[in-house]
Amino acid sequence: MRGTVAIDDLDGFLSRLDEIGAETGAVVQAFDADLVVSDAHLREATRLAARAVARGEAVARDPGVEIMLYAAGRRQIDRALALGVSEGEQRAAVLVADFGGVPGADRPAADLDAAAAAVEELTTEADGAGDGDFDAERVREFYGVSDRELAATAGDLTDVVRERVALLDVEK
Repeated sequence: MRGTVAIDDLDGFLSRLDEIGAETGAVVQAFDADLVVSDAHLREATRLAARAVARGEAVARDPGVEIMLYAAGRRQIDRALALGVSEGEQRAAVLVADFGGVPGADRPAADLDAAAAAVEELTTEADGAGDGDFDAERVREFYGVSDRELAATAGDLTDVVRERVALLDVEK
């Protein structure tokens, strides 16, 4: 779900996301939408995080943080958290996921519709944006993508970022 959020108190906002997760069983994680290159970017990060949890290889105890690590393409939690939201008004991409069937996640089956509805109440306006609607300069800086790397790949910036997500397992 993408939308604009106005965050006066970051800890309060994140606590509300945790409450939504507790109420619905969903994993709920908020990202700075300008750094999310596509919906597939978050889907792949979620898939890989679920696989890491199931294999007992997760770095983070919280599945939402593990998803953020994969989405950021980094194993350092403090650096990956920069992919999240901050105080102020901003575009956000809020992920709701069901880890109920993931071995080792120790979570109930999620009510994703209820989680999505609760998250939607936190937005000041819905954002119909999707794939390709990101800040390319900030993405290149966050992921360390150089002109040379872009020129050497057959794909575009979205492909490079998704490769970073996929390659995180190799770096373990």
